Amino acid sequence: MDLRPDEISALIKEQIKHYSSQIESKDVGTVMTIGDGVSLVHGLDNAMLGELLLFPHDVYGMVMNLEEDSVGAVLLGNDGIIKEGDEVKRTGKIIEVPVGDELLGRVVNPLGQAIDGQGEIKSTKFRPIERVASGVMSRKSVNQPLQTGITSIDAIIPIGRGQRELIIGDRQTGKTAIAIDTIINQKDQDIFCIYVAIGQKNSTVAQIVEKLRKGGAMDYTTIVAAGASELAPVQYIAPYAGCAIAEEWLEQGKDVLIVYDDLSKHAVAYRTVSLLLKRPPGREAYPGDVFYLHSRLLERACRLNEEHGGGSITALPIIETQAGDISAYIPTNVISITDGQIFLQQDLFNAGFRPAIDTGLSVSRVGSSAQIKAMKQVSGSLKLELAQFAEMQAFAQFGSDLDAATQATLDHGMKVREVLKQPQYSPRSVEEQVISLFALKYGFTKKVPVSKVKKFTDELYENIKISHEEIINEIKDKKAIGPELEATMKDVMKDFVEKFLKVNVEG
Repeated sequence: MDLRPDEISALIKEQIKHYSSQIESKDVGTVMTIGDGVSLVHGLDNAMLGELLLFPHDVYGMVMNLEEDSVGAVLLGNDGIIKEGDEVKRTGKIIEVPVGDELLGRVVNPLGQAIDGQGEIKSTKFRPIERVASGVMSRKSVNQPLQTGITSIDAIIPIGRGQRELIIGDRQTGKTAIAIDTIINQKDQDIFCIYVAIGQKNSTVAQIVEKLRKGGAMDYTTIVAAGASELAPVQYIAPYAGCAIAEEWLEQGKDVLIVYDDLSKHAVAYRTVSLLLKRPPGREAYPGDVFYLHSRLLERACRLNEEHGGGSITALPIIETQAGDISAYIPTNVISITDGQIFLQQDLFNAGFRPAIDTGLSVSRVGSSAQIKAMKQVSGSLKLELAQFAEMQAFAQFGSDLDAATQATLDHGMKVREVLKQPQYSPRSVEEQVISLFALKYGFTKKVPVSKVKKFTDELYENIKISHEEIINEIKDKKAIGPELEATMKDVMKDFVEKFLKVNVEG
């Protein structure tokens, strides 16, 4: 076959002419390594941090490391079906979750897909899971109470709407119980609730859903669950997804309560991801930015001012300690970010004092500005009384002959404790709390034996509810105890004490 040079040059010229029109700009990379839910991808020069990548078989990944010639991505699906050399495409999007009222009463995974078997969620609105927290000028100070229904919290360590109150303690001390009680207590309070379960057993999440359903709380609650069997990256994005769902309601001017259960497991998931991405480990092998991990999440909880709709997100993060050590790395980090902590103690729990709240180590940095006036009037001295009682109790163990004043302090302290004891799933209304604390404050429990104090306060409230409903209504409406109401309450309680003692003590 004869090759003629002029034909060849004409052919090449023709090819060159059409060459530029055939260049197709496609952001496609190649999998260099894959394993443990982490992949190194070569060739995605324009990828953004946090961007979603599409791997073969519809598996998504998220960019977390940007290196010179590759990007490190964590996979949000099965990495077993992906192999080296596979093609990876950029999506140009960051992770978004569906938001809106369609999520109420549903259980979803951190990608917003329903996992409760009730069909898919038909939401039209989506939000990116990461967002910069509201600025200083759009916020307002916390001054409205968020009632938990738990006397020892509402009276001594009150939580306000827009606050971040940490629940901290060893395992099995009742941390989740407090959070669930608080969610159940928001019934008819016009507050939306979100419960984020991170790294928990699926059976535990199922029990919580059942408890909330029984308490009628699923009507205003969404559960975001990333179970213990989920990949670390999925557990890592769970709280941010929950927060994005909350922010939709926040911007509508609604009040939202969000529980992160728990952030210790969240930090462990992030540590796993970071070490697999070969980021340098720091203290306790956590990466250097583990503080930022939680601060950027909890800082999104806020109370907005009226110009921005006046909504609020109240966060209750949970941290599990080891042997009561609140000075470990993650606990101290989260304590320094939040506006106070509720510390649960194993010894109190074992001694039958439940909720096992250590009132000495627990604190609310918002304080009494998040209480109604009536509650302030009756609970002001409680913390001091409990502290004195704890101190005297330590001494009383050594000496047998105690003077009358010490005996009275001990007796009163034990009665305060009895009033603060509360079984799970039985939240108390503010009016009930105020009435029982009023009886304590003005010495109506003096003659009542410690063993009968609980019966006394229960019956006292029932009696007032039936015979003197106007007292409850006035506390509800005016949110304060005026001189007249105080006199009426004292008269009613005086009569009741006499009757109660006749039946229960003298009789």
